[in-house]
Amino acid sequence: MSARSGPSSLLRRWLPPLGLLALLLLGWELAVRLGEIAPWLLPPPSAIPGAVVGDAGDLLRHTLVTLQEVLLGLAVAILLGLLMAVAIAFFPLLERALYPLVVASQTVPLPVLAPLLIIFLGYGIVPKILLVTLICFFPIVVNTVDGLRGVDGEAINLLRTFGATRWQIFAKVRWPAALPLFFSGLRVAAAVSVIGAVFGELIGASSGLGYYIRHETPLFHTAEVYGATIILMLLGIGLFVAVRAAEWTLLPWRRGADDRSRA
Repeated sequence: MSARSGPSSLLRRWLPPLGLLALLLLGWELAVRLGEIAPWLLPPPSAIPGAVVGDAGDLLRHTLVTLQEVLLGLAVAILLGLLMAVAIAFFPLLERALYPLVVASQTVPLPVLAPLLIIFLGYGIVPKILLVTLICFFPIVVNTVDGLRGVDGEAINLLRTFGATRWQIFAKVRWPAALPLFFSGLRVAAAVSVIGAVFGELIGASSGLGYYIRHETPLFHTAEVYGATIILMLLGIGLFVAVRAAEWTLLPWRRGADDRSRA
């Protein structure tokens, strides 16, 4: 670990956002208390932890359901995204056939698509997985294609002069060069992955955090709804951090560049 990645560096990196968050929470708390706003309308931040602890059993059960949907959908998105990226990058005919469909898949609003999938596939886990996949595979495809195409042509020509096959060029040059952009797209996908699952649960489900929010809102359990929303945020942040940690572990040559960019 370099000197720049020590405790002082971590403190400098996290102190500004944590300080801003603390100020926002303090302002929220004062606004509710001084404005005498009813807790069912807008609970103070200090009431949310108690509400979460009081309903911890249900929240944990629904969180695990949503997490399962997100992880499965993200796994499918990674597999599908990599296959499509390789096909688009190496086969011009498939690029002309697939790329417009990849872009078109992102133009359909989720509030329109979610009920259609649930009508066709039912109220189980499958439509939620598909919604997560549809959200996540696009940044993976686009970034990986750019990485596969952005390889130094001289390195490829050098390998060809030594008789390297197309597969050897892919394994030794194209794929390693594409990995940073692949992880960049995967970080975006991980951060937004919970959106698809929650949309599906809001439309039709019997479990999951989206269902929990839909169930608690008409009962004016507002603090519980805010708690579930915060859990969803933490899930997205946790997945983002997990992808970043995997990138840091698997791409050691990127660590120096990251340190220099933060200097």
